[in-house]
Amino acid sequence: MQIQVNTDHNIEGHAAMTTWATTEVQNAVIRFSEHITRIEVHLSDENGKKSGPHNMRCLIEARHEGRPPMAVTEHADNLHQAVTGAANKLARLMESSLGRAARPVAAPATASDAEPS
Repeated sequence: MQIQVNTDHNIEGHAAMTTWATTEVQNAVIRFSEHITRIEVHLSDENGKKSGPHNMRCLIEARHEGRPPMAVTEHADNLHQAVTGAANKLARLMESSLGRAARPVAAPATASDAEPS
């Protein structure tokens, strides 16, 4: 599983932040890693140099084998909250779609399955 972290021109994408974001996302989706080919994390400061609530955005796009990409977005007051929130959203989305696909489907009950009275 390859994880790529991208930042906009308002965010300094230093190595420590990139490593932390990569680890945070990887830990959130580790149980689905065999199905994921690539994850792209896009970090941006939507207000630029201005301050304001929920101006940090994290968009995570995950690409799977044989499936369309999944994407989630989280807005927060700082990058750590945005990345953590988006990673958790992605894990829940994967659980609901990939987890559902991995669960065995129960066969419908038939009249012959019922016990005689």
